[in-house]
Amino acid sequence: MGQFTKQFFTSVLGSLTGLILFFALGTGSLFVLLLAAASLEGGPTIKDKSVLVFDLATQISDTERSVTLSQAFSEQEVPAIALRKVIDAIDKATKDKRIVAIFLDGRKTSPGNGYATLKEVRLALQRFRDAGKKIIAYDVDVSEQEYYLTSIATTNILNPMGMMEINGLNSQQLFLADALKKFGVGVQVVRVGNYKSAVEPYTRQNLSPENRQQIAVLLNDIWEDCLNTIAQNRKISTAKLQQIADTKGFLDPEEARTQGLVDRIAYFDNAVEELKQLTGQEKDKDTSSDEEDSFAQIDLATYTGVSVKEAQKKSSDNKIGIIYAEGSIVDGEGGIQEIGGDRFAKELRKLREDEDVKAVVLRINSPGGSATASEIILREIQLLRSQKPVIVSMGDVAASGGYWIATGGNQIFAEPTTITGSIGVFGLLFNLQQIAKNNGVTWDAVKTARLADINTSTRPKTEQEIAILQQYVNQIYEMFLDKVSKARNLPKARVAQIAQGRVWSGADAKKIGLVDQIGGLDAAITAAAKQAKLGDDWLVDEYPNRRSFETELVEKLFKIKETDVTQSSDPLTLEFLKMKEEIANLKTLNDPKGVYARLSLDFLIK
Repeated sequence: MGQFTKQFFTSVLGSLTGLILFFALGTGSLFVLLLAAASLEGGPTIKDKSVLVFDLATQISDTERSVTLSQAFSEQEVPAIALRKVIDAIDKATKDKRIVAIFLDGRKTSPGNGYATLKEVRLALQRFRDAGKKIIAYDVDVSEQEYYLTSIATTNILNPMGMMEINGLNSQQLFLADALKKFGVGVQVVRVGNYKSAVEPYTRQNLSPENRQQIAVLLNDIWEDCLNTIAQNRKISTAKLQQIADTKGFLDPEEARTQGLVDRIAYFDNAVEELKQLTGQEKDKDTSSDEEDSFAQIDLATYTGVSVKEAQKKSSDNKIGIIYAEGSIVDGEGGIQEIGGDRFAKELRKLREDEDVKAVVLRINSPGGSATASEIILREIQLLRSQKPVIVSMGDVAASGGYWIATGGNQIFAEPTTITGSIGVFGLLFNLQQIAKNNGVTWDAVKTARLADINTSTRPKTEQEIAILQQYVNQIYEMFLDKVSKARNLPKARVAQIAQGRVWSGADAKKIGLVDQIGGLDAAITAAAKQAKLGDDWLVDEYPNRRSFETELVEKLFKIKETDVTQSSDPLTLEFLKMKEEIANLKTLNDPKGVYARLSLDFLIK
């Protein structure tokens, strides 16, 4: 007991001393300490014949997400790696003689990256494979989204207890109308566009015929691209894949191998043995080390920080600025993962005033949002375009307000599976009269004009007020049509036909004139360099810069990896989480006029 007490007080004393030193050092000294720690660690070491490990649980987003001090000290992992970092890392590995293979590790739950994002990653993996290097994929339970990516592998390995899902795509909508009515929350709607379905979760119990039609067309376009992609790499017909989806849905490992969808049925340790052979370590009999670390490797998050000598030699005074519009478009400054109209406009002005920036790529991954904020952003894009080329690159989604701001570009690029269009406008008018009445709460008012309290949420809107708001929504819709008509050089009558709030796939959007080219972010960058007539004399710079130098040091010091594992949950819990997210999304509806150009708040494809 005496020894225990001594150790206990020694530990407490050490902790107190550390805390005192921490607060005594102050911010400036802490910065120096972090800098020293980072410099001592040095860059990552890569052995010859190494494998780049790509954890398929990695969340891939367009932009970097900042690491806060609280996250660092709580050991909370950064939830995403930026798409360009992923692509650059794979392209870097393609040329890196030390990297002999990529291991696509599917043991953890996939976060559900969008198909447009996965296509860009897939193209980078194709370049890696075309260079004569191996791609080994291992999985236990393979979803269609995962297989869309991993079908590129030279060797696909499935666990003997695993399963492959080939059963088509679906989009399930959550409806809250009856729940809101039950709890006494009133909902009124003003909208334009028969396909503008963002209001349906609050007004209906099921999909409208128009909404069902547009979702069916969109899903079929994405499904067709998925089938064609898998068929091309696995040398299997799309008809056969469709038959599997219609008649089986799920394949056990032996069926998956017989159908030609996987190459081997084996355990993880068998996959490791194959990787050890590739790295020249198959003769290593040391079983004391962790099996996962028994071959020369570097994980994707770490490899993104490895410098490339060829890139360091290149320098230029000409910049192509990439500015990311990711998240819901909201009025004001906006929060994390939101596009604040005022804040984003400031960033665009900086690009316009920066003489070193010769062209700009506007990367959009947004379902839209505030119509007012969208117009504020569009105006700045138009001013920017008057001085230098602006090329738009659409990610997984660029719909409604996301498409509104896209009309400012010289050219628009999209992936075949990009969700876009949704040219329509709506307003959601909630009132608390009934729920207040049920709980003994009442209001009274004094006003100098009949419409003085038109913005109140304490009562339903009158017929006169609804008519006034509908007229305003109609005006915004007409403005939207005019902008698309002029930007896309289409007759307004034609725009009206393809608008109505309808969503389109990127492939269909190109056919009807809403998109210029099919291609990803790299294609848009190349187009920007060409329009600015820069030749090969340019470098890419990204905006807005959300990650400070101090943040990078904190991340490095605490070895925080930029990955996140989505925890699996039971189906009932997942439905409750979807409901919670749907209600939480309402906070993004902050347009000062209550008018929105936005895709449905809960639009998921599985």
